[in-house]
Amino acid sequence: MFPAPSRYRQCKGKGKRSRIYEEVRAAVEEKRMSRAAGMGQQGAWTRWEQAMDRKVTWTELWQSEPHRITFLIRAVYDVLPSPANLCMWGKAETPTCHLCPAHGTLEHILSSCPTALGQGRYTWRHNQVLKSIADTISKEISKGGRGSNTTRSVAFVRAGEQPKAGRKVPTGILASAKDWKLSVDLEKLKYPQHIVRTTLRPDIILVSESTKNIIIMELTVPWEERLGEAHERKMTKYEHLVADCRAQGWKASCMPIEVGYRRFVGRSLHKAFTVLGIAGITRSRAIKNTTDAAEKALRWLWIRRGTPWGQASAT
Repeated sequence: MFPAPSRYRQCKGKGKRSRIYEEVRAAVEEKRMSRAAGMGQQGAWTRWEQAMDRKVTWTELWQSEPHRITFLIRAVYDVLPSPANLCMWGKAETPTCHLCPAHGTLEHILSSCPTALGQGRYTWRHNQVLKSIADTISKEISKGGRGSNTTRSVAFVRAGEQPKAGRKVPTGILASAKDWKLSVDLEKLKYPQHIVRTTLRPDIILVSESTKNIIIMELTVPWEERLGEAHERKMTKYEHLVADCRAQGWKASCMPIEVGYRRFVGRSLHKAFTVLGIAGITRSRAIKNTTDAAEKALRWLWIRRGTPWGQASAT
């Protein structure tokens, strides 16, 4: 009995060549992933289950400054000269953090240092990312929810008639009303007391009085390994508030969103933009603007990691 013909033999010309390239790439990628998964520190990125893949185009590479690309790669693989790494490499005597007596790993410096937290460094970074997201939503509201997330209605045509262009029907929550009001917790946001009295302060609140709809959005900027944990924690935090709003006759929903420290966004941000009606090129640009804001804040925190925050923020 003859063996079944190979799928390569069924392809011709460029198709056959492309099939071979795909198989080779898949084999190389599988080998690379297997090796990375076995690395405790440099392979931590393989465990970022809730993070979206980061695609970098050649155009972006050519337009980016070399030190920027180098910094991002070293941050992802955790090979920046943190006190812990310098001590491990034999370049420093102690792995102590510049601001506190704790072990100065990259994660500690950028997300877990109590001194940095008390000085407001992490809050400042959080607000830089929040501003970018709020700006995107504000622009979408100003357009009346008529963004890129639209569908064309199907028009049936009788025999002999000419088809007419389908009318674009906006989709997404923002298209359901024209009186959306956006509130952002960049200072001291107060929850709408005529809906529910609470001391909670979400990062973003969207309210439509005409449709009695309220959307709560809570941003977290966690270490990438904790994206899923942060999402569940914020859902639990606001579930009672959402229930109270619904008990008062309001349509209420909570959308926790996460943007990782090293410019990798959680799937929740992509989903939240889509639900609001921000899709297509508009959504891609919005996510890029958000990741750019996260990257700039990351680099600033790293550069000023040993500088008193009052001097750093005034620079």
